[in-house]
Amino acid sequence: ELGKNNLLAGKRILVSAGGTQEAIDPIRYIANRSSGKMGHAIALKAAQAGAKVFLVSGPVNLPVPFGVGQFPVKTAVEMKEVIDDFYESVDAVIMSAAVADYGVAEVADQKIKKQTSMTLELVKNPDILAGLGERKTHQKLIGFAAETQDVIAYGKEKVRKKNLDMLVANDVSKENAGFDVSTNEVTFIYPDDRVVHLSNMSKLDVAEHIIQALAEL
Repeated sequence: ELGKNNLLAGKRILVSAGGTQEAIDPIRYIANRSSGKMGHAIALKAAQAGAKVFLVSGPVNLPVPFGVGQFPVKTAVEMKEVIDDFYESVDAVIMSAAVADYGVAEVADQKIKKQTSMTLELVKNPDILAGLGERKTHQKLIGFAAETQDVIAYGKEKVRKKNLDMLVANDVSKENAGFDVSTNEVTFIYPDDRVVHLSNMSKLDVAEHIIQALAEL
């Protein structure tokens, strides 16, 4: 139910969720394995904590949590535009979306015909999180990192580089953590190098811990 604890009462929270789709032609796109489950769980728990929640979501097959305003997007650039529009007016951003690092340089207007081989030129998408970190004034900024190795070392570097208040790092090489499963095993990393490791648990429970951590921030 809404506002069952008032940890975030009166706060405006933006949550991003899911992967993005980068078009190749009108039919094909490049995507990743993100299901959006983690971001949706966070949006739900933030609403239950009394926050006004804006969920900016890539293409996902999930119901919108009760009491949450959803803003569906497809590409990284669209996601950036929506988040930038909200940024000044929110108290925190939890960036759990798996934003595609690259988009296709030349998107074809028509379906590309089958050929023996095809070369696609990819160009770097804007780094949404880094941009938010640079412009941060009053907002709390929580980022996510999906890694397959050296999770803590990469995480500490990301916190500094992107000016985050907290990073949720997860090792997606583990079978029961990360993309497209219902459980997650994460580590919270703070700017003072403090590291808090959570055991494997449901994404809803991870979300509960994230909201608790955000309230403390």
